[in-house]
Amino acid sequence: MGHDNLDSRVHDRVALDEIALYAEVLSAVAVSERQLTLDELDNALGLRTSVSR
Repeated sequence: MGHDNLDSRVHDRVALDEIALYAEVLSAVAVSERQLTLDELDNALGLRTSVSR
């Protein structure tokens, strides 16, 4: 997730990845004028949505 230039002595890659995912969700919510659907939330998180939904 683009964290290659960080000092490896002072970061936790898992925490940084979780923060990046949270930022994606917050960005999607910020531009929406309503609650996100589950499909929109999955899309913000980069997940594939099931065709059977």
